[in-house]
Amino acid sequence: MLLLRDLHKRFGDVVALRGCSFELARGRMLGFLGPNGAGKTTAMRSIFGLIRPDSGTVTWNGEPITAADRLRFGYMPEQRGLYPKMRVTDQLVYFGRLHGMASADATSSALGWLERFDLADRANDTLESLSHGNQQRVQLAAAMVHDPELLVLDEPFSGLDPIAVETMSGVLTEQADAGKAVVFSSHQLDLVEDLCEEVAIIDDGAVVVRGRVRELKDSAPIRHLELDLEGDAAALLQALEGVQRIETRDGVHTVIVDAATDVRGFIARAEEAGRLRHFAYTTPSLSDLFLEAVR
Repeated sequence: MLLLRDLHKRFGDVVALRGCSFELARGRMLGFLGPNGAGKTTAMRSIFGLIRPDSGTVTWNGEPITAADRLRFGYMPEQRGLYPKMRVTDQLVYFGRLHGMASADATSSALGWLERFDLADRANDTLESLSHGNQQRVQLAAAMVHDPELLVLDEPFSGLDPIAVETMSGVLTEQADAGKAVVFSSHQLDLVEDLCEEVAIIDDGAVVVRGRVRELKDSAPIRHLELDLEGDAAALLQALEGVQRIETRDGVHTVIVDAATDVRGFIARAEEAGRLRHFAYTTPSLSDLFLEAVR
């Protein structure tokens, strides 16, 4: 299990972490979310000793993380961490060797991952000759070439087309199903909601929400009401209590209401008035939870 407990980190006058804590068990995938500058990258780098916290602890299986442990971890930084003029296969093998693999094993694994990411025909090309999306796939292959126990990925889906997103999503799901611990940051909250059972939301250096997505949604103090109403809906919506915000697009109104709001009477009045075409009442989306947490 990975455990970050009460991490604090200051860079001069800038406080990057102020009590950041979360945990991740093997076989689980955690979405690590937060606004830009919230402390996600600093927390991730602390796992690898790239940043030393001013206080707090980072442990793996209950013990301080050692250099030997880190050889069994995989890290994908947000900024490109590969050699642009080096051939793709050569650098994957190189990274495998840095993690203690024999040359033959590293080569076999590198070619296997290039095949999986549909890059086998680019194996002898330099990294700089690849598109941004393909470079991103190579970066993930470099994080996984040595079959790590823990994967820490900073914005792995950035810049990927839908096909590449589907491929990478499948790979990460397989890794978690195989018993690996996987944590990744992303601003694509719909993707996180589809992939992850657990999330941790960090804001201003501290984790403000954490837990299983389904439980967080069920226990949230808000609900999501979608309405397709005939004609001008302003007067009708004014009668709805507990409204926190309303967004309207193409005639469809998305209303965030207090969980305690009884919407049945409102729906009945809208139907009686012949104004209601369609409605949906659901628990909030992960995007809604995120906005509530960081506002």
